[in-house]
Amino acid sequence: MPRDPRQIQLEIDAARESLAATLDQLTYRTSPSRLQAKGRDAVQRFLQTSAGMATVGAVSLLITFAVVQKIRHRND
Repeated sequence: MPRDPRQIQLEIDAARESLAATLDQLTYRTSPSRLQAKGRDAVQRFLQTSAGMATVGAVSLLITFAVVQKIRHRND
């Protein structure tokens, strides 16, 4: 039994609207500025934890050590 062309057109229009909404969601979710802000917020939250503060301290110590070593070797 053949399908009604109007019903087929309604189904096509509904599928098109659904795909457009999905595309809009994906565009929003993958926006570079949104991802950057989300990453920045995550880093800031981590740095406020005790583990984050310990990480910053350890990295600072390693950088200081590397700079001192470079200065010592330059003067040799």
